[in-house]
Amino acid sequence: MSTDRIPMSKEGYEKLKAQLDKMKNEDMSRIAEQIALARGFGDLSENAEFDAAVEAQGMLQARINDLQDKLSRAYLVDKTNMPKDRVVFGSKVRVLDLDMEEEEDFILVGPGEEDYDQNRILLTSPIGQGLVGKKVGDQVEVPIPMGTLKLKIVEIGCE
Repeated sequence: MSTDRIPMSKEGYEKLKAQLDKMKNEDMSRIAEQIALARGFGDLSENAEFDAAVEAQGMLQARINDLQDKLSRAYLVDKTNMPKDRVVFGSKVRVLDLDMEEEEDFILVGPGEEDYDQNRILLTSPIGQGLVGKKVGDQVEVPIPMGTLKLKIVEIGCE
């Protein structure tokens, strides 16, 4: 687990907290019931339902641990006091893809607020990290799985 602080808006923090609460109080109880039911099917050494329920419990516990870690490292950011002349958490950034000659907007958000269909990308994503701290006119090269994304910052605003 990392010790880096994670910027979040109040809304993103509350959304993650609600997810954690649901996982701990609803999902974990449901899986515990499945395990108890599967135990009743007899020999545990050949009980696929029991194995599946125990595996689901382990995966859910890992997700709970991850969310608890994120929430424990979160610090709430007041977007109204953020600089407007460089890319920071909460910025809405218009970039020009230099290879495709197309403009695209990104909004840099924290965990719980990402929505890739709406171009709300994590500050910690490769593109987010490539844009942070840059100003209008700066060009960045962002390594991505399919090569390198060459972007020029056209405009910086706030959400």
